[in-house]
Amino acid sequence: MEVKTSLLDNMIGVGDMVLLEPLNEDSFIMNLRNRFDHNEIYTYIGSVVISMNPYRSLPIYTPQKVEEYRNRNFYELSPHIYALADEAYRSLRDQDKDQCILITGESGAGKTEASKLVMSYVAAVCGKGQEVNKVKEQLLQSNPVLEAFGNAKTMRNDNSSRFGKYMDIEFDFKGDPLGGVISNYLLEKSRVCKQPRGERNFHIFYQLLSGASDDTLMKLKLDRDFSKYNYLSLDSANVNGLDDAASFRTVRNAMQIVGFMEAEVQSVLELVAAVLKLGNIEFKPESRVNGFDESRVKDKNGETIEMCELLGIEQSVLERAFSYRTVEAKMEKMSTTLNVAQAYYARDALAKNLYSRLFSWLVTRINESIKVGLLFGLVMGVLDIYGFEIFEDNSFEQFIINYCNEKLQQIFIELTLREEQEEYIREDIEWTNIEYFNNAVICDLIENNQNGILAMLDEECLRPGTVTDDTFLDKLNTICAEHQHFESRLNKNSKFLTDHSLPHSCFRIQHYAGKVLYRVEGFVDKNNDLLYRDLSQAMYKATHSLMRQLFPEGNPAKVNLKRPPTAGFQFKASVGVLMKNLQTKNPNYIRCIKPNDKKVAHIFTDSLVCHQVRYLGLVENVRVRRAGYAFRQPYESCLERYKMLCKKTWPHWRGPARDGVEVLLTDCSVPTEEFAYGRSKIFIRNPRTLFTLEERRRACLEDLATLIQKIYRGWKSRTHFLLLKKSQVVVAAWYRRYAQQNKYQKIKSATLVMQSFIRGWKPFSLSLQMQKYFLGLKTTTMSPMDNSWPAKPYGFLEGAHTQLRRIFHLWRCKKYRGQFTEEKKAVYEEKLEASEIFKDKKALYPSSVSQPFKGDYLEIQKNPKYQKLNSAMEEKVLLADLVNKINRANGKGSPRLFLLTKSNFVLADQKTGQVKASVPLPDLASVSVSTQSDGFFALKLKEGSASASKGDFLLSSEHLIEIITKLHRIGTTAADRDQINIDISDE
Repeated sequence: MEVKTSLLDNMIGVGDMVLLEPLNEDSFIMNLRNRFDHNEIYTYIGSVVISMNPYRSLPIYTPQKVEEYRNRNFYELSPHIYALADEAYRSLRDQDKDQCILITGESGAGKTEASKLVMSYVAAVCGKGQEVNKVKEQLLQSNPVLEAFGNAKTMRNDNSSRFGKYMDIEFDFKGDPLGGVISNYLLEKSRVCKQPRGERNFHIFYQLLSGASDDTLMKLKLDRDFSKYNYLSLDSANVNGLDDAASFRTVRNAMQIVGFMEAEVQSVLELVAAVLKLGNIEFKPESRVNGFDESRVKDKNGETIEMCELLGIEQSVLERAFSYRTVEAKMEKMSTTLNVAQAYYARDALAKNLYSRLFSWLVTRINESIKVGLLFGLVMGVLDIYGFEIFEDNSFEQFIINYCNEKLQQIFIELTLREEQEEYIREDIEWTNIEYFNNAVICDLIENNQNGILAMLDEECLRPGTVTDDTFLDKLNTICAEHQHFESRLNKNSKFLTDHSLPHSCFRIQHYAGKVLYRVEGFVDKNNDLLYRDLSQAMYKATHSLMRQLFPEGNPAKVNLKRPPTAGFQFKASVGVLMKNLQTKNPNYIRCIKPNDKKVAHIFTDSLVCHQVRYLGLVENVRVRRAGYAFRQPYESCLERYKMLCKKTWPHWRGPARDGVEVLLTDCSVPTEEFAYGRSKIFIRNPRTLFTLEERRRACLEDLATLIQKIYRGWKSRTHFLLLKKSQVVVAAWYRRYAQQNKYQKIKSATLVMQSFIRGWKPFSLSLQMQKYFLGLKTTTMSPMDNSWPAKPYGFLEGAHTQLRRIFHLWRCKKYRGQFTEEKKAVYEEKLEASEIFKDKKALYPSSVSQPFKGDYLEIQKNPKYQKLNSAMEEKVLLADLVNKINRANGKGSPRLFLLTKSNFVLADQKTGQVKASVPLPDLASVSVSTQSDGFFALKLKEGSASASKGDFLLSSEHLIEIITKLHRIGTTAADRDQINIDISDE
């Protein structure tokens, strides 16, 4: 019988915070610390998972763990992210409910790793098969590609996601993945040109310079030295624990698996190289006659020339775009010169736009490979989006990121309470509404269409006249002056007389996660996100394969004078779409917490964890969960766990589970106000009641263990006694037998002595001849191939002589056959069948007689290179060999893996293990070989069969005799299959 553990068994601290007693912030933090110190990084709040980043590898993500949590109830085992993933997957598969998994937390809390674990678990437990495995592999391998281009090392995280990602994975009715769609949000493109101290640019730049081959770098006109590129910070270019060269190889392999063509990969790398080259372009001022300054490209090392060669653009076109700007208004055009500062701004704007658009193209290209088409199946969404950010210097990017986190916190509050209330209504349990902080007022401050901060920022960007960051701040001070969550030096909420931390050109917002100070410098420019039309048109003229797709607005035939939407407007709209999408799905929450700011293991900083617990509202979440009933459990599980507490329910209850629970709680004298009966669950109000039941259960288990031990000891003693009794009887029987044998031997010996004296009268010579004859038989060899036999001394021994020779030959044949194992017999049977097929017909046959039939020449079971191919085979592989497939067009050979099972044969690529052809054996009409000593053989397919479209196969192998023999044996032994014809001729 399978032994099932429980969340409550051998618990370190409290596995579910709902059961924490007493409940307060200090006990909450202490429980997290206690579990963290014992490597228990997951804790529940009901169905919400709290995940602590251990900053090290733990042995809790093995295939054995996957099987342990597969198809188990959520509270059946100790807290784990696999339990939540399994609950979401089973709800999607069995109840046809679309799911979404929301992963939130600060930067460095482990959100990206959590999303990978969820996806890897779902991939492990869903169906198998060649197509399904291909889809799963593509979904998983999209992560390394997006991480390389969208992640970077920051002060808080060595692999920080600098973009938001939401992936919808679609499943069919069986729960097998069909494909997916990825949405990306707000890539932090300002990082391309400038990184804060201690941080670095996106991973792909360092991976390319470290991991690309010398050939590739030469084609891209790049050098491995990071210091030669202005866009790459040097103080943290090398990160401990990150192998950029190995990561680059991983990214290249992932792009191939996802479906990128080699030409597309090369084009992407060329654009990455072009961004690096852009950062090295410098400008010098030139004075004009009219007194205006004009910029000119100052190219020391030919960076401009190399960049133009990479993009396929004329150097003069690019240099003019950096020196002049054309402004169009209605039917008039006006060209103005750019000074050096404006030229550098244009260069950086082009670099940021080029990289940002390349990233968006990558997401689109991945979607083309993994998308299903029309979404009609079941969907599981996984949201991995940037965490709440509070830096020393917070700008437009942090403002947008924190706005998104405000929206996620709002939907978390709404869905959590809604789900709680819906469960009580569904179970017919009374419910009292709970007061809680609703951050809708903060979301309204930011996103209100009239007086919101984003709306005012857009208004400033679009209005005529002089627009600066200071005018934007003045507008905020005017409109948001009395808002309780907004502060600046000039509004009455700032309390400037006592708060000297609020400098000029800044404003502060009281977010749900705490106060954040934003510097308005750059808000207007980053929101406008403008790229001069001259640069767009210059990029459109490039001959590079991707440039026209990335800069469609540069088409001179489609000039659009309408101002493009601002970055804030686009992000607000995309967040709105995301929120609507999430609200249509059943939510599952993972709240990630980082234990320290040092990114090291075994350190738990109470103040940092307390701050995260507060702004995530985890204690309030527990209070909401416990407002009605702290613990709930299906009747079946409750009865199974506590049935030993009542004689009426132990060991078996022969009725409905609810009736059994009622009898159990009545017998245990649990007060009626402490529990309530739902439709399918028992609800327990106070954790103390549950702990009391647990204590009684523990004591009862000890009594049961004592009873089991007593019964076991009695059984063991009885068994030992019976064994002794049986042994005594056996010993006595053997002794009596031994005594009788001794007595018989004495009588026999005396009889033989008497017989020998009686027979002594026979002729002595006859005795010598007969003795010599029979002793000669003793020297006969045991080989069945030896036909020698001693001559008979007398004619009257003819009959005995013949019979002895026949009997001896049969006996030694039997002894020889007895040495064979079943495996060796099968080999000789195959050798015998090969003899019947090829002897005196195929010139190659004599040389194959001494070679044993091995079958698996590739060691496919052991070789890790073919593990993926071996797992894809549904039957045992009878033969695995490397063959040459002859091309009918040019006669050239291609190495292929030839796999033979009882029902089909498979040809696979030698390098990748990808299946090229799989042909059922019933579709095979005949096999043709020549009489010569070559290894060629032709596999002819039946006309009209499903595989006939592939055409016949001409192959060559060093083990031709074994392959043809096995094919013939399979065709002969299968009752429902026509025998495969073997044609041996010179035609």
